[in-house]
Amino acid sequence: MTERKRVGVLISGRGSNMSALIEACKKPSYPAEIILVISNRSEAAGLDIAAVAGIATRVIDHRKYPSREAFEADLDAALRAAKVDIICMAGFMRLLTKGFVEAWRDRQLNIHPSLLPAFKGLDTHERVIAAGMKISGCTVHFVRTEMDAGPIIAQAKIPVLPEDSPGDLAARVLEAEHKLYPQALKLVASGSARVEGERVIHDRSPD
Repeated sequence: MTERKRVGVLISGRGSNMSALIEACKKPSYPAEIILVISNRSEAAGLDIAAVAGIATRVIDHRKYPSREAFEADLDAALRAAKVDIICMAGFMRLLTKGFVEAWRDRQLNIHPSLLPAFKGLDTHERVIAAGMKISGCTVHFVRTEMDAGPIIAQAKIPVLPEDSPGDLAARVLEAEHKLYPQALKLVASGSARVEGERVIHDRSPD
């Protein structure tokens, strides 16, 4: 097996998708390992989860910086000091500047609870139900400067049931997210997925 890719995870809260990635990385055959978890909020519950798993954690509080660029400079420095290969956004509630995004182009993943490019942004499940959609789901994509945009790595679809509340739908989509994100990271870390012309090409299935 080739050397595992070093992953840095960015969180702002409970880190449920981070937890799913941690579980996946426990398998010796998995092509990635999480070596650092960074939160912009000291109260993020995911920090404790990562620490219990033996993963290094760090808080870089955006509120203590005079600008987005200053905050991102320290964020970037921490990731590079840890020799991170791939960034996984897992509920990181900050929009990043073009400078940061381009510095990590095609090495930064995000997950969103809809079938992008539909329903970008917040209040996703409420809008899905209000629109009368029959299918929803989740998407893992490479990050670009525009919110919830970038080449799509993988998607999973979930039926929208007639009796669904936004909370019901959110719970089922979250279950799908916990399966999809590890699969997508595996594709990228193994080299099975790559970007060509703003589309993701899948060369082969990872072992």
